[in-house]
Amino acid sequence: MIVPFSVSDFIDRAVTVYPDRTGVVDEPQQPAPSLGSLTYRELGDLAARQAAHLDELGIGVGERVAVVSHNSARLLGSFFGVAGSGRVLVPVNFRLRPDEVRYIVEHSGARALYVDPELEDALGGVGAEHRFTLGHDEDLYAAPGATPQPWEPDENATACVNYTSGTTARPKGVQITHRNIWVNALTFGLHAGLTDRDVYLHTLPQFHANGWGMPFATTGLGIKQVIIRKIDGAEILRRVRDHGVTVMCAAPAVVAAVLDALPTWEGEVPGRDRVRIIVAGAPPPTRTVARVEEELGWEFIQIYGLTETSPLLTVNRTRAEWDDLTADERAAKLVRAGAPALGVRLSTGPEGEVLARSNVVMEGYWEQPEESAVALADGWFHTGDGGTIGEDGYLTISDRKKDVIITGGENVSSIEVEDVIFSHPAVAEVAVIGVPSEKWGETIKALVVLAEGASATEAELIAWCKDKAAGYKAPTSVEFREELARTATGKLQKFKLRAEYWREQERQVN
Repeated sequence: MIVPFSVSDFIDRAVTVYPDRTGVVDEPQQPAPSLGSLTYRELGDLAARQAAHLDELGIGVGERVAVVSHNSARLLGSFFGVAGSGRVLVPVNFRLRPDEVRYIVEHSGARALYVDPELEDALGGVGAEHRFTLGHDEDLYAAPGATPQPWEPDENATACVNYTSGTTARPKGVQITHRNIWVNALTFGLHAGLTDRDVYLHTLPQFHANGWGMPFATTGLGIKQVIIRKIDGAEILRRVRDHGVTVMCAAPAVVAAVLDALPTWEGEVPGRDRVRIIVAGAPPPTRTVARVEEELGWEFIQIYGLTETSPLLTVNRTRAEWDDLTADERAAKLVRAGAPALGVRLSTGPEGEVLARSNVVMEGYWEQPEESAVALADGWFHTGDGGTIGEDGYLTISDRKKDVIITGGENVSSIEVEDVIFSHPAVAEVAVIGVPSEKWGETIKALVVLAEGASATEAELIAWCKDKAAGYKAPTSVEFREELARTATGKLQKFKLRAEYWREQERQVN
């Protein structure tokens, strides 16, 4: 017997098994009226009413619905109200500029657009056939008791299109199927050791690889989910204390924020010997990993993956064989990307590029068949990362071959930033590279050659970028050069430009 996988399976189980359990605690401080605490029955009802409303609008199976929002219970409900009813969810990075959001909405062909009220004015010029403000619930949902039209699940259908920065100025829409989500949720939940006694804190943005895919697993297991809208180290500690949080996913910058909050925290550190923090994006410094164990008393779990892989490819979790090691010795092992997750096959190409095969690998890039063919050539997903696989099967990422900088867990195309800086009239040449940062993992540096007779300051060029692109894409430093290293054919040699900043690092990523 083969029963097709569907995103709706997760909310259906939660409603059946845990109807009266608190399913989600919405962010109390937000511009929209908070939904407060919702049981899984209430969350399932909201999802059903959202699907029924899309029926009323004539938005059918396979059509796209975009959401631009900070973390919220309404966005979580859309995972099931949109994708769980056969439509395609397009979660959009709320940090993007209006023109970038417009491109994604138009490129995806989204017929409906939900916008966070905080972004209402900034995104005033971004529209779709149907546009709604989150929090105006009378416009978002059908009447209570409404029943959506049934959908015959197709596990190979696209469930969501998540846009990610790549090696080009335009983002690519990653098509994640219901099968991708199902397999990722089960393997993620298995490796993280999730049970219905856990409490999950949404410290990752929910637009980001669908919050790393974890909300599907947590919903299916009836886990209480706590929404946090804006990241603050002390506030994370308070939520851990007040809600009994046991697990969260985080970028390295979030880990740093929590550690930075400790010196002013009053009372016992919450969650000691209870919380496990699952970190992705780039491994923090070894000492930071050790501090998580020593100062917080939390378990540090390292994972590696990409939006294109739903995202889980590898897991690095402390094991029995490491129990007698010191915290620093364990940390040295934990900064590796990890061992393949169940069902993942890893290899490396002739030039050391990490290749992966798994049921979590995307269907392709939305409306970009040529890009899809390159990424999925020869039956392997080409990650663009350089790495080595040890005799024990553990992967270590050593270099990033794509022109992508991961800063604070966000992918930034260096080519896109170069294009913005080069548009400044004083700039003759520019190379954008990632350099090590203890707080952000990597931070953005621009190496600039000024046009003859022209002048510009570091502050001026940074402000120029912030005016023309999302703030997190702007360089944090600008260095002026007489010339930039190039090949005989004029191609920038970024590996040479990066070398001096990474000389003291074991790996060429941080």
